[in-house]
Amino acid sequence: MSNVQLTVGGNIKEQTSRNFIDAWHRAERGETFHERHLAFENWDTLARVLTGKRMELLSYVRRNNVTSVRALAKALSRDYSNVHADVKALAGAGLLEATSRGVRADYDAIETKIAI
Repeated sequence: MSNVQLTVGGNIKEQTSRNFIDAWHRAERGETFHERHLAFENWDTLARVLTGKRMELLSYVRRNNVTSVRALAKALSRDYSNVHADVKALAGAGLLEATSRGVRADYDAIETKIAI
């Protein structure tokens, strides 16, 4: 397990380069690690991806074994098509994995870094 690090604002290309170089040096030293970095241009972009309903969905998936999007919709008492759209958006952002084996969020926490 690991954390997902979100960066909001700043120079996304520069931050991505720094993250890559840091990971490269750690790998050269033989360190093993699993981390995920996601960058959002601004707060508006982040808010479009991480809505209140989607945060609720992420929280549920982190705490429960979810076998399918349909089962997730039922557990959350939400419409299947809306949950499916949310799962697709969150998977596209790298915050969920949806496969034939279920829906997973394989990280411990989401950390946010604000770049001004």
